[in-house]
Amino acid sequence: MTSFVHLRLHTEYSLIDGLLRIRPALNRVAEWGMPAVAITDHHNFFGLVKAYKVAADLGIKLIVGADVHVLDPQDHERHSELCLLAQNETGYQNLMLLLSCSYQQGQYLGRPRVQQEWIAEYADGVIALSGGKQGDIGQALLNGREADARAALERWRESFKDRFYIELQRTGRADEENYVHAAVGLASERSCPVVATNDVRFLDAEEFEAHEARVCIGEGRTLDDPRRLRLYSDQQYLRSVEEMTQLFADIPEALENTVEIARRCSVSINLGKPSLPNYPVPEGETIEQFLSRLSFEGLQQRFSNLTIEELVDYRERLDFELNTINEMGFPGYFLVVMDFIRWAKEQDIPVGPGRGSGAGSLVAYALGITDLDPIAYGLLFERFLNPERVSMPDFDVDFCMERRDEVIEYVAQTYGRHAVSQIITFGTMAAKAVVRDVARVQGKPYGLADRMSKLIPFEVGMTLSKALEREEQLVRLLEEDSSAQEIWDMAVQLEGVTRNAGKHAGGVVIAPSELTDFSPIFCDEDGSGVVTQYDKNDVEEAGLVKFDFLGLRTLTIIQWATQMINARAQTSLDIDRIALDDPQGFK
Repeated sequence: MTSFVHLRLHTEYSLIDGLLRIRPALNRVAEWGMPAVAITDHHNFFGLVKAYKVAADLGIKLIVGADVHVLDPQDHERHSELCLLAQNETGYQNLMLLLSCSYQQGQYLGRPRVQQEWIAEYADGVIALSGGKQGDIGQALLNGREADARAALERWRESFKDRFYIELQRTGRADEENYVHAAVGLASERSCPVVATNDVRFLDAEEFEAHEARVCIGEGRTLDDPRRLRLYSDQQYLRSVEEMTQLFADIPEALENTVEIARRCSVSINLGKPSLPNYPVPEGETIEQFLSRLSFEGLQQRFSNLTIEELVDYRERLDFELNTINEMGFPGYFLVVMDFIRWAKEQDIPVGPGRGSGAGSLVAYALGITDLDPIAYGLLFERFLNPERVSMPDFDVDFCMERRDEVIEYVAQTYGRHAVSQIITFGTMAAKAVVRDVARVQGKPYGLADRMSKLIPFEVGMTLSKALEREEQLVRLLEEDSSAQEIWDMAVQLEGVTRNAGKHAGGVVIAPSELTDFSPIFCDEDGSGVVTQYDKNDVEEAGLVKFDFLGLRTLTIIQWATQMINARAQTSLDIDRIALDDPQGFK
């Protein structure tokens, strides 16, 4: 049985620091036989679903957590740190609400903050670690304000009861040992348990310089900038159980409590169970009956010139598709998509005729989701939805580039702003950019960085290793110039690391209840630009259904062209009524 569990790890998804990649870090934890590990990225759950799945594969327990910056109520320029861990599902939900609050209501100079009263409100099911010397207790102790430290401790214990621990760290940073002695004294005086963490930022000690470069890239500073705060040490790597045991041999209870906290924390996240928004159906009809009725009515309208006998094949195909859709539990998905496409067309917003495998659905054609007859073109429904390969249906819907946001706004008004959001996406340090970034923080000449970057081929999926294989000039430059080699060595360590958060081009999720029941919220400083903290794959794993609202410039140009033609020629040209087999039309 292990005698220590890591309770404070920052992965690459911390964005402002942290160099740990999830899979290698959890592999190391599993190799050492640790039964559990906590990931506590800064104010976010960006990597949570990924980490949860990897931990499950490796047979270790993932402790769900986050580090938060707590606003000083006396001085809004100052903050302290607190580490929060979800004890159970209630704690997980409360952390999602607290993290969402920190972005929607607590941002200061672009950085999220939380207020003490918010933490008290969302403390149920949460275990708190004091934040070491960066916490308010630690800051008070180091400044000789023992009374303030006692008051802070009692305030946190009021919120967390027996779920509050004074955190101890020995990572070789300034004043750490003074803090540890003072903190142990306070803990003993107030009968508060202590716990040891290593505040981990990278996998191995050798990665410290790369981590410092990563921090400088985020702050826009250089490594040798004398004004730069040096907040980290080369000892904040993923230490082994033996190293931690040796480090805290004089305070064994601080190690034992890591295992005790791991035992107390157990969060089960339901993954892979889609929760569709509630589409209103007429009284007396089930959602399946309503979809079937609308589909058959739509089919009659599409083929009003055909006899009953001529429609037999279409009706059989429609029956088959409806049975599949209803059996797989997706009638609501088709109705939601039908609704916002109908609304867009009523507002004269150009909508694409359909693309991808969704064009193979006759139900979609009957409902007006697509404008292609799948039987006429021999398109298969099974490519879109197949009971033998259970996955969410996914219509890629094209809208006029200029008016796409009107459709998203309609959806938000229809289902509630609390239930609709766009999806986060993450930018990474790609080959060309990472070379320039590293050169800048190392203080290397711009011309050298520019030359190196231009020697890397401009190609999707290009990596530094591929560039070396393909570019002889690059190999020669590295052999001849030691400064270029220094840039390259650091760039290799940082390549592919998550750098920033953005917004997915077309993905929108609609929740059946509050978004924060499924994912925490991330947003701009003014509260606009709301996105989920889980990316497009993870948000579906967490149960939200993604709808693609794609902006297509082609549709905008076609609309402009038809409007100009109709205005000049006094005609009523309709692009949808041009025959696809008319040679003159193509000419």
